Amino acid sequence: MPLRLSYRCRPRSSGGVRCGGGSILQEGVAASVPAASLIATLTTPLTPELAAGLEGVAWLEVRADVVGDIDPEPLRHLFAGKLLYTLRSRAEGGAFEGSPERRKRRLLAAAERYDRVDLEGARDLGPEILTAIPPARRLVSWHGPASDLDALAACFERLAAAEAALYKLVPWAIRPGEALAPLQLLHRLQRADVAAFAGGDAGAWTRLIAPRLGAPVVYGAAGDDPGAPGQPSIRTLRQDFGLPALPPVEKLFGVIGNPIAHSLSPRLHNGAYRELGIPALYLPFQTDAFGDFWLEVVEEGVLEALGLPIQGLSITAPFKPAALAVAGAESPLAGLVGGANTLVLREGVWEAESTDPEGVIEPLRDRGIDPAGRRAAVVGAGGAGRAAAVGLAHAGAEVTLFNRGRERGESAAADLGLPCLPLGELDPAGYDLLVNATPLGRAAGAAGAAGAAGAADEPLPFPVDALRPGAVVVDLVYRREEEGPTPLLAAAAARGAVTVDGREVLMDQARGQFRMMTGRELPKDLARRLLGLPAARPG
Repeated sequence: MPLRLSYRCRPRSSGGVRCGGGSILQEGVAASVPAASLIATLTTPLTPELAAGLEGVAWLEVRADVVGDIDPEPLRHLFAGKLLYTLRSRAEGGAFEGSPERRKRRLLAAAERYDRVDLEGARDLGPEILTAIPPARRLVSWHGPASDLDALAACFERLAAAEAALYKLVPWAIRPGEALAPLQLLHRLQRADVAAFAGGDAGAWTRLIAPRLGAPVVYGAAGDDPGAPGQPSIRTLRQDFGLPALPPVEKLFGVIGNPIAHSLSPRLHNGAYRELGIPALYLPFQTDAFGDFWLEVVEEGVLEALGLPIQGLSITAPFKPAALAVAGAESPLAGLVGGANTLVLREGVWEAESTDPEGVIEPLRDRGIDPAGRRAAVVGAGGAGRAAAVGLAHAGAEVTLFNRGRERGESAAADLGLPCLPLGELDPAGYDLLVNATPLGRAAGAAGAAGAAGAADEPLPFPVDALRPGAVVVDLVYRREEEGPTPLLAAAAARGAVTVDGREVLMDQARGQFRMMTGRELPKDLARRLLGLPAARPG
């Protein structure tokens, strides 16, 4: 049973409207199938293995400033699409620092062998280059500091003085609100030959909105090395966001945290939207300050004006207390936990909830494990640890919190009415069930249930060699399927413990969020498949 309770309202609200999103067409795709063209950015040599992952990609962008002037003919044997040559200057975020004459020679040489050449509007539009490269083979680009809408529109007018097949504008976003201007520009221009999005991690989500507003292309890294900060991989664009297809979108949801790029939540939610025919899009929002994002993106109303209103958010570390503070209504459970992992807009009021406790309890129930009467140790007294402790206590477990920091542990213990001891006093042999709610033991490439990346070579949160036979270990940290189990779970499994992967925790907390956001149930078998989890055992 979900732990969600009724809400206590507070005098605070924000409105929203329901509108439809736009769509554009990929080259060669029938008009009845809205899609965007994918451009794969190449920053390493193209191998057969790398090329195999680019099937259906329309363009391969060779970043010559990074990988050098590659002979295009071998590329054509491995890649069936068209080739784009880019020599990004240091001034616009690239690596080229040569003289203007050397730059011109390389661009002219590339124009003879590539299908299209990226020309920077600030330095490449001289008569010799424009004479040598016809408009149909030009991409005219600009990368620069954040701009407001009027300044960005003026920049486009300068670029458009040179006829081209495509114009690309990328202002760098640092503050959350700075990511909005390129989307507003697309909405104002209503042109099918302009790609505009915000650069940097804070603007990564705008790459996914831009095609809904008419941008004809989406850039993604050909492999694991991005061509620019905030650029997702082609694999991520496909698996997490379903590109190049553009099914209808009437509202936005998303996950907000810092960092957020490793989160599997977009893959889970968007995959379910596609399977269930829900006209929505779930985005990763990274920000340094939750309050700035809330004021500048959520409450400013720009996305509503563009026909893409934000209707709900998943909240990850470190922003759960801040999310609770901005809500107009909160559940008693969220108040008890001291943070919200879910915000949903209902009838003009943002409601705060915590589905984190469900994420710990449901995987245990799926294994036939009743927490009632069991001794449980929860390592970590932050938001995730508090939620896990509340869920286990509600289920009847005898819960003890363990934390490295005394002050935070004592504060959580007082709020929850549970004992809290220093982490150094934890003896795993004394507990039936242990939950890791800290980043400890998080190897490189790992991500928590909140979606954060971790550091390598960290110690395990407790010594697994002291686990009692049949002990259950739950790790809120998760890794992607291809990365294998976390170090904690691998070590615990080797000792014969029952282990619960953080992806299962994510799945069950996300199912509650999905229900609140969409009014629909997310089937467990579908969720397991999307997260790369094995099918549930019958019975």
